[in-house]
Amino acid sequence: MSSTYAFPQSHRMHGRLTFKSVFDARVRESRGPLIIYAMPNQLEHARLGISIGRHVGTAVRRNRIKRLIREAFRLMQHDFPAGYDLVVVPRPHEPLILAEYQRILSSAMVKLHAAWSMRAKS
Repeated sequence: MSSTYAFPQSHRMHGRLTFKSVFDARVRESRGPLIIYAMPNQLEHARLGISIGRHVGTAVRRNRIKRLIREAFRLMQHDFPAGYDLVVVPRPHEPLILAEYQRILSSAMVKLHAAWSMRAKS
């Protein structure tokens, strides 16, 4: 695993079927204004997808929230367990500071990884 903090295209989720497979796994964690879905993938790195609806706010607000979530993921990607697809679904809220999104993603990822570990044991 590299120690760079880049966010290349390979770390982004693309396509409706990829998102659908993560949603269909039904393993999610709700933290503050975010719902995070996760599913293991066969890669050596985590991938991020963001699904944000118009009900969250204007285009300016939605884009700001997406940029902050992407930046939080980019800075924390090496702290996450390798090999997960994450889909973040924001609920309507005022944009938070970057550190708050990092805290939310980190705590949710701990719970999601534990949930998948329990599934693998049974």
